[in-house]
Amino acid sequence: MTLLQSLRRFIIGERLPTARAIHERLPKLLALPVFGSDPISSSAYATEEILLALVIAGAAGLRFSVAVSLAIAALFTIVLISYRQTVQAYPSGGGAYTVAHQNLGVLPGLVAAGALLTDYVLTVAVSVSAGIAAVVSAFPALEPDRVLLCVIAIAGITVANLRGARESGTLFAPPVYFFVAIAFTMVITGLVRALLGGIPATAGSTAHPVVQPVTVFLLLRAFASGCAALTGIEAVSNAVPSFKPPESRNAAITLLWMGGICLSLFVGVTALARLYHIVPMPEGQQTVVSMLGRSVFGDGPLYLALQAATAGILVLAANTAFAGFPRLASILGREGFAPRQLANLGDRVVFANGILLLGVFSSLLVVIFGGLTHSLIPLYAVGVFVSFTLSQAGMVRHWARERGERWRPKAVVNAIGACATGIVLLVVLSAKFIHGAWIIVLVVPVIVMGFRKVNQHYRTLAAALRLEHFSPPRTMSHAVIVLVPSVHKGVVRALRYAKSIAADSEAIFVELDPRDTPRVQEQWTRLKSGIPLTVLKSPWRSLTEPIIRYTRTLRSERRIDTVTVIIPEFVTTRWWHRLLHNQSGLFLKLALMFEPGIVVINVRYHTSELDS
Repeated sequence: MTLLQSLRRFIIGERLPTARAIHERLPKLLALPVFGSDPISSSAYATEEILLALVIAGAAGLRFSVAVSLAIAALFTIVLISYRQTVQAYPSGGGAYTVAHQNLGVLPGLVAAGALLTDYVLTVAVSVSAGIAAVVSAFPALEPDRVLLCVIAIAGITVANLRGARESGTLFAPPVYFFVAIAFTMVITGLVRALLGGIPATAGSTAHPVVQPVTVFLLLRAFASGCAALTGIEAVSNAVPSFKPPESRNAAITLLWMGGICLSLFVGVTALARLYHIVPMPEGQQTVVSMLGRSVFGDGPLYLALQAATAGILVLAANTAFAGFPRLASILGREGFAPRQLANLGDRVVFANGILLLGVFSSLLVVIFGGLTHSLIPLYAVGVFVSFTLSQAGMVRHWARERGERWRPKAVVNAIGACATGIVLLVVLSAKFIHGAWIIVLVVPVIVMGFRKVNQHYRTLAAALRLEHFSPPRTMSHAVIVLVPSVHKGVVRALRYAKSIAADSEAIFVELDPRDTPRVQEQWTRLKSGIPLTVLKSPWRSLTEPIIRYTRTLRSERRIDTVTVIIPEFVTTRWWHRLLHNQSGLFLKLALMFEPGIVVINVRYHTSELDS
């Protein structure tokens, strides 16, 4: 085993056979933190986004925070019920993409997929940025390293997911449940103290300059910002096959657990912020949850535990995207709308290519936006409401087609969900458009165009490879040439191989330096290989151009169907030895790859071998 292979095994673990895939499925207690960490974590920043939108109207604006959160909670409930029906109707997974594709058509399905993939990347960037913001709130000295900490956190989550769904679930479950426990402790303790009249003097103040009065547009903007609380609901419907049997039932139960926790924490934190007169600070300073924690717990161990738990859940909320993005990408890959490699299972029976792709994209986004949550939030939630709307509209069509038991009430539920999320989509777009949502409006169509181009390539390739109307194979004319960089043992082995596949073959030496040619010709004469040596002049010192010209001449003038180019290659005993040699054979192979009628064969000679 090489050093690279050993390092790979150490980082992601030993390979698992395909038969182990079913044993890697998740029970409900592990599935909840894996698929629910994103919506659960939103209680740590969704309230802050509402307050940041309302605070410009001063105390009068902040009074509407609870009302806005209740409106969002009502929408959350509608979407939750709708997705519960989706989980039961589509146990194969795929979520919004599958539903929209099968019921509304290819284009709506691709729009839903593009919107979801975009939202998954944003989920990782926003969650990790918010988690690091919680750390910076407790330790301001870390502010200069904000972006670096974000990238390190994303790398850690990426590696954990490469180790497998079950292992990552076991790793991430304790921090998620710890956050739920301490967050409920803060909410319950804070509400009880408020009811008993024990709000401390250190609580925030509503004193804030009034920039504009309370308007309908301001309330809509606060609603749109707070709708970040709904992101991640669809993750369960995308990954129903990841649950232990019975998959649909376990997924539906997990969805209800997740909804109950999310709604309780989100409304509870918002109510607590209102009771304690919390005013949001500029980003980079203290978060709303941090101020609430200090107001309820003081600066003692419980406050530090809350900040640690908040940072943990926010960073791990990215795991929801790492569970959803690779699976959706694999479905697109299988259906020919994304690169086929995304459909391949990795060593640990997870879609490793999709996991790596998500890690790279989200890291780039964090670097571009400086790891600031508030800069990323305007881009957030647009994609998820596009997928919500298309998914629910598709479900209405599904029930109308199937007409099974109690299909009318089910269709009504999904119709209400489609209308509600469609209206919210328009609200989110209008409220956030100039603040960054326009980027998503441009990006999603570009992604959809990319899907169509990939699919067009696969369909064109399939048509070109079909055997219909194809004549039976005839005898093929064939020429073999051996590239001779110099005369050594590796070339001798290549010549032996050439003789084994063709009675007549030819050796080629490309003259890069005229001073080398006599020496090579003399060595060739002494070798007595029985194969003629042809010298190709290269006044521009290019290795590839003369060989490409020569192979083209062979095919055109001699009417040869296939030219086999044999490239001798010696393999050194240490990996770093390769750095000491030019890789001309590799570059030649890459250049010949695009030449029709050319077969390239590498004949390797290991320098550790003693034979001649």
